[in-house]
Amino acid sequence: MEDENVGDTLLNKKYYENCPGCKVDKAKELKTDVTFRNLLNIWMVVLCSSLPIASLFPYLYFMIRDFNIAEREEDISAYAGYVGSAFMFGRSLTSIFWGVVADRYGRKPVAVLGIFSVIIFNTLFGLSTSFWMAVTTRFFLGCLNGLLGPMKAYSTEIFREEKQGLGLSTLSAAWGIGLVIGPALGGYLAQPTVKYPHIFPKDSFWDKFPYFLPSLSVSAFAFVVAIACIWLPETLHNHPISNECIDDEDEALETGNKRNDSDKSIQKDENLLLNWPLMSSIVVYSIFSLHNIAYQEVFSLWAVSPERLGGLDFTTDNVGDVLAISGIGLIVSQLFLYPSLEKAFGPVKFARVSAVLSIPLLQSYPFIAMLSGITLYLVINIASLLKNVLSMTIITGLFIVQNRAVEQHQRGAANGIAMTVMSIFKAFGPAGGGAVLTWSQKRMHASFLPGTHMVFFVLNVAGGLGVVLMFTPFLTEKKKPPPEQSVTLT
Repeated sequence: MEDENVGDTLLNKKYYENCPGCKVDKAKELKTDVTFRNLLNIWMVVLCSSLPIASLFPYLYFMIRDFNIAEREEDISAYAGYVGSAFMFGRSLTSIFWGVVADRYGRKPVAVLGIFSVIIFNTLFGLSTSFWMAVTTRFFLGCLNGLLGPMKAYSTEIFREEKQGLGLSTLSAAWGIGLVIGPALGGYLAQPTVKYPHIFPKDSFWDKFPYFLPSLSVSAFAFVVAIACIWLPETLHNHPISNECIDDEDEALETGNKRNDSDKSIQKDENLLLNWPLMSSIVVYSIFSLHNIAYQEVFSLWAVSPERLGGLDFTTDNVGDVLAISGIGLIVSQLFLYPSLEKAFGPVKFARVSAVLSIPLLQSYPFIAMLSGITLYLVINIASLLKNVLSMTIITGLFIVQNRAVEQHQRGAANGIAMTVMSIFKAFGPAGGGAVLTWSQKRMHASFLPGTHMVFFVLNVAGGLGVVLMFTPFLTEKKKPPPEQSVTLT
């Protein structure tokens, strides 16, 4: 019976032979869209965006120190925050533009251009010899790397609606893994002449540019993905879709199927700024994005800070180990646990629970710093794993709400708006997180929230605001249209 329904649907659809979007739609109708290849495509492209964002976190403290721009050790975190913010500031200026380009010319061209920007500017960042060179290369990398928004749309369009949770959880997993593997690469590969002197001799090229190797490894991966993108399927239709793939109403009635009203109006250009399900989810998404990027910046800087400043006194290797273990947890949760739990509870309810649980977990970090030895290492790994899993659960749920709130022909622009607002928020995250950490480390003996208790309290204020806004009437989901009813002609 199911095969007969699929066959009837295919007969009622009109597929254009040279349209890539029609090929994707036909695969979805035939239920051949969930393939390892599609999941791998999403995984590789999104990794190219997330790896360069966070690969610098473990060594940025030492990089700024080597630039000799900070007058005091306590000021290093503030300068590190400016470097982290430069990428997000650049991306906030161009995300809407890249979203519009993706809606007009396709998701694939924007993805490829974004990957090439990683190859060029991430490599140049690794060769930075001054603070301003580092800021400039990160800024241009943000301006030209517009692939995340289109890939969010792509992850929705490449799968049927009931499998969109799998597509977006794959995207979130890839994004989260990039934000974990990136720092791991930075931690293991930075300063190679110090860590691996038998391979990288002193006074060599690698000694002159001690932070180039992690950047080079990320750029090399991006180069491989750029070649693989030749075979990346395009999901955008290249023909007018006002009569999208469906013949006229009379033919639909003759075959016993009533065309859904949403098909008739699919080409209507809705004012996205008046789409409240979209805009409310973007606001909440931006707040949690600010919280996440500030946390990532603070965690890495706090972990390598000396114990006298409330830090863990970790090496870059230690930070890399912790974040790599968190990455394994993200893979398991996003690919094997999230899709079924999201289907059972819904994306918003699941995200609310995760957001609430994150607050007491984060406030426990200063107390974890009081531990030592293997106990410290074990507890901080568990806490970091839980924090990253909960964060990705929240972000994935908001991804789903955003992409279900719009039709395909506006999805690139909608994600462009989301990326712009999110990037503006994220631009303040690293700089703000670094500044608050610096301030908190200067008040180690304060009576109220001394030392790093303050920085994690401030992070929780942002997270708490996000929790409040995740409830109605602020955050709303777009209602699904009623299912199509069959019409029997007598």
